[in-house]
Amino acid sequence: MKNKPEIAVGGQAVIEGVMMRGPQYIATALRKKDGHIVLKKQEFISKTKTNKFLGLPIIRGFVSLIEMLSIGIKTLNFSAEEAIKDEEEDKLNKKKKNAFLEKLYTVFSYIFAFGLAFLLFVFLPYRIAYWINIEKTSILFNLIAGCIRIVFFVMYIYLISFLKDVRRLFQYHGAEHKSVFAYEGNPDFTLEDTKKYRTFHPRCGTSFMLIVLVIAILVFSIFDTILALILGHAIPLGIRILLHFLLLPFVSGISYEILRYSGKNINHWLVRTFSAPGLALQRITTQEPDNQQLEVAICALHAALNLPITDPNVEILNDDESSE
Repeated sequence: MKNKPEIAVGGQAVIEGVMMRGPQYIATALRKKDGHIVLKKQEFISKTKTNKFLGLPIIRGFVSLIEMLSIGIKTLNFSAEEAIKDEEEDKLNKKKKNAFLEKLYTVFSYIFAFGLAFLLFVFLPYRIAYWINIEKTSILFNLIAGCIRIVFFVMYIYLISFLKDVRRLFQYHGAEHKSVFAYEGNPDFTLEDTKKYRTFHPRCGTSFMLIVLVIAILVFSIFDTILALILGHAIPLGIRILLHFLLLPFVSGISYEILRYSGKNINHWLVRTFSAPGLALQRITTQEPDNQQLEVAICALHAALNLPITDPNVEILNDDESSE
């Protein structure tokens, strides 16, 4: 048996699959309708590892967030394309003719998604706080707006969890966590080993988002209070939103450091207390996976760690086959 690994691995659930990120590789494994697994693997080393400045505390958090957003979007596109292949395998010519329309649909989907996120988690919380007429007290304003934002976030996650496709996504999310837990417990883990682990992981992106929302309340409150005292009047809504956007790199950087520390010191009582809300939220965003979903997560994890894939049921895609 090997020693417990010191390297951190993690990833995300995608459509019918899991993406895993290791020290040098990113791997995405997807379950196809005929039962076999397709695997896409590519080399990736974070800028925080190759650039000393970008690797500094706080800064590395924002850089990592941008990198993961970019990787996440590309991975989701890849999984969506593979899902389309499953559904339209016998309609290849039609698919080629509609390639432009599909790209257009993807663009508008992202615009709608970001627009909805801005409405629910940025504009409406601030607007409601203004309607309550508390803009003169920056600390109270940000406390109210922040709490509304958290409520909207939890409600949104809860409501979409009832969708069939989202539920399957959350099952793959659970498979990702179980396989990471199993690897951290024993690098030589088996499929049976993964079943005994829980689906809630302290380094989860869901917990990160919740930490961001909480830290944002603190940072925005301090900043707005100081600025209001300097200006001598309340900050207009538009200016407030713009300034808060500019503070997001700092907020995400602090949140990353907290999540990083939490993952390494999860047994400390203070860390366990602070992590409890994020772990509770994962009761919604993770579901118990089946064996096939666990196999997909394990395959992605092994590839991300550059371990050999010997399962004949796994189809490894070349770069040209997995490109857009």
